Amino acid sequence: MTDYLPSIEQNPDVPAAASVVWLHGLGANGYDFAPVPPVLGLPPELPVRFVFPHAPSIPVTLNMGYVMPAWYDIKDLGERGHDVDGIERSAGQVRRLVEREVERGVAPHRIVLAGFSQGGAIALHVGLRFPERLAGILALSSYLLLADRLKAEASEANRKTPIFQGHGVYDPMVELAYGMRSRTCLEEQGYDVAWHEYPMEHSVCPEELADVGAWLLDVLQR
Repeated sequence: MTDYLPSIEQNPDVPAAASVVWLHGLGANGYDFAPVPPVLGLPPELPVRFVFPHAPSIPVTLNMGYVMPAWYDIKDLGERGHDVDGIERSAGQVRRLVEREVERGVAPHRIVLAGFSQGGAIALHVGLRFPERLAGILALSSYLLLADRLKAEASEANRKTPIFQGHGVYDPMVELAYGMRSRTCLEEQGYDVAWHEYPMEHSVCPEELADVGAWLLDVLQR
């Protein structure tokens, strides 16, 4: 019996033909983005299951050791200040959620891995290494983890997988330059990145959600 992360699920009225596994940011939980699907503008004839998992609660060094939902510990804001063991633990848990969608009848190329901030970092980490082709990877206000290992660990199956990166120009938490460096790293390795900037801080906005909805419709109908 496999243990899965507890999650909020939103299921269509008919069997799902596609799935989106959406990971929240640091200190939040699966409820954070649960209100989003109805505003994405996806047509009812595209039956999509949305899965919003809850990260486990762990002490976060950057936040004075307070225990909060987190996909991995952050010791500092530098690129090497992230907890590698925690990243790999969460990556395994999220990978199992994707595999469960396959077991429930959704083909891998109809599954999107999505996330915000820390969740987007894990979505990128897992999606770029997943052994079967995914529909797409969505990373909002986020960044690339363990970039120096990507070339060796990347899955050939997902070399051409569409990637959506959205970022707030005024983001004080994950600075725009950090996201742009991640985009450059991905593009230098040949990935198809759709980069979007928005006049916001560490958040989402209606314009971004409209762009996300259009992108999801595109990649889930290919």
